[in-house]
Amino acid sequence: MSQTRGDVWSPVIMPFGADLAPDARGFVSHCRWLASHGVGLAVFGTNSEANSMTVAEKQGLLAALVEGGIDPARLMPGTGHCAIGDSVTLTREALAVGCDGVLMLPPFYYKGVSDEGLFRYYSEVIERVGDSRLQVYLYHIPPVAQVPLSLELIERLRNAFPGTIAGIKDSGGDWSHTQALIERFGGGDFAVYAGSERFLLDTLRAGGAGCISATANVNPGAIAGLGANWQAEDADTRQRSLNTVRDLFERFPLIPAMKAATAHFSGAPGWRRVRPPLVELDEERTGELVSALEEIGFRMEGLEEASHG
Repeated sequence: MSQTRGDVWSPVIMPFGADLAPDARGFVSHCRWLASHGVGLAVFGTNSEANSMTVAEKQGLLAALVEGGIDPARLMPGTGHCAIGDSVTLTREALAVGCDGVLMLPPFYYKGVSDEGLFRYYSEVIERVGDSRLQVYLYHIPPVAQVPLSLELIERLRNAFPGTIAGIKDSGGDWSHTQALIERFGGGDFAVYAGSERFLLDTLRAGGAGCISATANVNPGAIAGLGANWQAEDADTRQRSLNTVRDLFERFPLIPAMKAATAHFSGAPGWRRVRPPLVELDEERTGELVSALEEIGFRMEGLEEASHG
């Protein structure tokens, strides 16, 4: 997977049918729309509701993406599970369809686990996959997983698997931690991605790679635009504009809000569905969201055509 400074990735939201089965056709269409706006596709992440889906469902969706014409080089599938075998299975599938980079959560059910335990987990997955093409991007998201990845663990993994441990997504929400990752590991063959576009400009100026951000699902062109033009004179103005949109979405439960916005702008109401235990935005909150978006002139250009094309 090629890396360029200013990369932006979207952890793609997942459409579900009335029976809560993944809507593969809608998923492929949304991925095409995102790709047309210049962002990579970090499928099966937190915002994909991936941990509410089975490994078999994700395998089928990967196949659908490739059959639907999505370039595997633009995919960074999330393959981390609590069970080593599940992580190995989906990682092998990702490599088989032509992906080389995967985003890998730590095993997150048990809390307070040691660095030694986490090192053994990642080691087992990498060794069992046994493929020199594999590039693992670690996924640090302690607010959700509650299993942090320490700097010492990252150093140990990099030393043990040079060329395989390729980077990290830092979704801790703490810029000082992202900065510490860049200072210690950034540049060269290790890509540090901020977990929100709120930190995109700071990340790039510090030497990081870019961001993997939830709201790249709804604001992909503008975020990718800053990634591509972070050295331009208007970069700070662009960053403030991105923050305005991010602030608005964060006033609501983020995944249901992004899906409600996608439903509104696509004209496809089924996009509002989420899998339990998540709950969709109710009509009142959806109305508040849409009104707030209209007040700032926000649009998801071309989405309706992509959804019904």
